[in-house]
Amino acid sequence: MPIPELPADVPVPREEEVTGQAIPFDRERWLAHLPDAAWWPVRLDTCPRVGRWPRVDRRTVLGMAEAAETVEGRRHLLVAALVWGTGTKVRSVNRRGRIFEKPSVEQLDHRLGAVVIMLREQGAVAAYEACRGSLRTAHLGPAFFTKFLYFAGYHESAGPYRPLILDSVVSQALKHHEIVTANWPLNGWSTRQYAQYLDTVHRQAESAGASPHRVEAAWFTSGRRLQRSRGT
Repeated sequence: MPIPELPADVPVPREEEVTGQAIPFDRERWLAHLPDAAWWPVRLDTCPRVGRWPRVDRRTVLGMAEAAETVEGRRHLLVAALVWGTGTKVRSVNRRGRIFEKPSVEQLDHRLGAVVIMLREQGAVAAYEACRGSLRTAHLGPAFFTKFLYFAGYHESAGPYRPLILDSVVSQALKHHEIVTANWPLNGWSTRQYAQYLDTVHRQAESAGASPHRVEAAWFTSGRRLQRSRGT
């Protein structure tokens, strides 16, 4: 099946723009939700401050995947992925913090370890399916567990696809440009839909001569513009 080309109004950012995408965070708000202070990745304490808040970029979190073979490394990677994807709003941090309420530390460690192994051995689609099923964690939905998959496996995963982030912002842009069908959901995507998304973005990236996460970022930026135009 032919894949629609990227529209002219969805420009692909440069690699350094993508990896430099930085999000502000409040360390103290996060510490209140973590099982203990050792879960906090000290690497974030060296992030540059811009105005009131320090900011963590994609490059920093991607680099933390090097330690994902260890329990501590996976804990830090999960927290960093959540921090990068959340921002500083109290309500948003509180919602993400609920991830640490229900499973025991041992259960969460097991799930994170199993997901990383699955990424390395079976690939992004299998890991996505596991996060929806056997390795599901309450309050950690696709919009955020795909962030963990992305950071953990973008530079090291099996299969034809690198894991990429899929959220409501990206989905709105894909729907608006009719890259996906009108009934494509804004959350809770099936494994088949995630596989379709990865296939689409990877093929668009190949056509554009770009890395896959540059195309994912292009769709995210397009979705943000769409939200602003609609006042949402």
